[in-house]
Amino acid sequence: MPEGTELFHIMRTTRAMRRLKPDPVPDELIRQILEAGVCAANGGNNQPWRFLVIKDRSIKEQVQRWYKKAFDEVVGPRYRGSEPPPGSSPSRYRRQHDAVEYLTDHYHDAPVWIVACQDHGSDTPNRASGASIYPAVQNMLLAARALGLGATLTSRHLRHETEVEAIMGLPPGVHSYAILPIGYPMGNFGPVRRGALSDFVYLDQWGESYPAVAPAD
Repeated sequence: MPEGTELFHIMRTTRAMRRLKPDPVPDELIRQILEAGVCAANGGNNQPWRFLVIKDRSIKEQVQRWYKKAFDEVVGPRYRGSEPPPGSSPSRYRRQHDAVEYLTDHYHDAPVWIVACQDHGSDTPNRASGASIYPAVQNMLLAARALGLGATLTSRHLRHETEVEAIMGLPPGVHSYAILPIGYPMGNFGPVRRGALSDFVYLDQWGESYPAVAPAD
């Protein structure tokens, strides 16, 4: 196990790794990531998740074309017209955009994809539908980081979900929620860039500041 795998360290350094080497990833590591996923909390322990592991390059190439179409139509223009998010800077935001564009062009080169899905049967998905799948996705991202593998949560394919889910052969009632491209990272893990708690957290009432320092007992 790589050094520095204490839980809070892992959470603070699980960056979106968008530049991945095409080198094969051992099946045993993918199995450990999947096992971490099925350890996640889920409603009623119903375990509605389904995971599709994709290695077939022809499938990935077909999906990549739709992924790039969404970048050209929406994601690229949004990056060019947006201000940096909290905790970032113009230069960091430009580098992030470059990494997003790199992943777009090399999406199919990631050696393994894990497609996180849910089997809804005849039910119609709603706002609560992701409550059981996204904890599993986060577990898998943390597990990949602990194993020294790069990964990121991507959901851009959902802009063309009908076409992409047909390519992936998902049956009726099963819907994808995320694709995790996984591989050995080209760059280094490091601290994530986020805003301060005061940017996001309120106390008791909306707009009431959460104290920056815990009050003394």
